[in-house]
Amino acid sequence: MMRIAEILLDPQPTAAWRQLRQVGVDHAVGVLPRRLKDWRDADGDLPWGRAPLAILQGMVEAEGFTLEVIEDNPPMDRIRLGRPGREEELEQFALLVRNMGHLGIPVLCYNWSALLGWVRTELAARGRGGAIVAGYDARRFAGAEVQLGAGEDEAALWENLRWFLERIVPVAEEAGVRLAMHPDDPPTSPVRGVPRIMSSVTAFERLLELNPSEANGMTLCQGNFTLMTDDLPAAIRAFGARGRIHFVHFRDVRGTPDRFLETFHDEGPTDMLACMRAYAEVGYDGVLRTDHNPLLEGDSAGVPGYSDLGRLHAIGYVQGLREAAYGG
Repeated sequence: MMRIAEILLDPQPTAAWRQLRQVGVDHAVGVLPRRLKDWRDADGDLPWGRAPLAILQGMVEAEGFTLEVIEDNPPMDRIRLGRPGREEELEQFALLVRNMGHLGIPVLCYNWSALLGWVRTELAARGRGGAIVAGYDARRFAGAEVQLGAGEDEAALWENLRWFLERIVPVAEEAGVRLAMHPDDPPTSPVRGVPRIMSSVTAFERLLELNPSEANGMTLCQGNFTLMTDDLPAAIRAFGARGRIHFVHFRDVRGTPDRFLETFHDEGPTDMLACMRAYAEVGYDGVLRTDHNPLLEGDSAGVPGYSDLGRLHAIGYVQGLREAAYGG
């Protein structure tokens, strides 16, 4: 059966961690213990070194969770853009994969969104009942393009991805770690002049064809995929039947890739029960986490989309869907 996990963004246990355990969540998604602008400036253990990861895993397990996913990665824009120094970045990415394998952390969620990563133009829009939600409107970026070097285009991103997979997939296979590519968010190209390639169902089919190993898989982020296709359950069945869905982000949005608002899990345009049934049909027994929850009145969020009360609401909804689709 699909396992519900939640991302633990706090550097140490909090009351929110205990709330998660109390509502029945005992699997976790982790981020690297600390972030660096440039790992070359580090004067000690790197965040993806074995000791920091082991400490993180031990802390998470002491609170009753199993650490299932690392949703983070060392800096890798030189890899994505094919710039000098990409071999050094590859070495650090491989180090993370090997250390995860040694510690038995099975899934690594990463992305191919160069320079900008996750992008929103609005973090305080109003959703149902006045709840605060995030949104995106490409028109806000008119005249704010990022200047790139010659040859840093979509074709180059694909070639650099091929180069990366050719070298990292064997490392992942040996370590027993599954790589789970996250879609571009928003799933459109370009964003502020920066090209993006993981923005369509066809792109993910191409990703899997670049390297047929089961270690080369995907994070099926429903908020992005629902903007890519009119039949999300069919996409779930197609990718799930190939055994290449390694991680799921369960959320919803309303709009188009260039202009959308995030929604509560139970009010968006997507048939969430049909999606859950699709996961059950293909026998998906991996990890799902709720994502980008609206901010309820009286609650707070240190990171937009990750409030405590909104997450609890989402978890309860997902638990009901899972029972309906998978059985008790």
